[in-house]
Amino acid sequence: QVQLVESGGGLVQAGGSLRLSCAASGRTFSSYAMGWFRQAPGKEREFVAAVSWSSSSPRYADPVKGRFTILRDDAKNTVYLQMNSLKPEDTGVYYCAAGVYAEVVARRYDYWGRGTQVTVSS
Repeated sequence: QVQLVESGGGLVQAGGSLRLSCAASGRTFSSYAMGWFRQAPGKEREFVAAVSWSSSSPRYADPVKGRFTILRDDAKNTVYLQMNSLKPEDTGVYYCAAGVYAEVVARRYDYWGRGTQVTVSS
């Protein structure tokens, strides 16, 4: 099993920035593709960003493209989500996930963290 723990969430004003971290343990981190998803109250979980095990061809959801960056540090077994120019619609619980491929569909990931809350005020 792979254990994932997210951190770095909080309250930020619109236009501000946050850097989320996802620390992995249990299996070889570098062998997995990593993804970030988010879920707002009353809404479905949606794809945010993903990166392959080789760190090539990162993928981003259209609403965050150009504002968010997914990064991974295999030496630290950690993946990051740098979020800039935050908007109120970015508010939600952000989840880290690990899987075989850098997928945009949540059910295709094998392991999940418990999430970290991000709230953007207007």
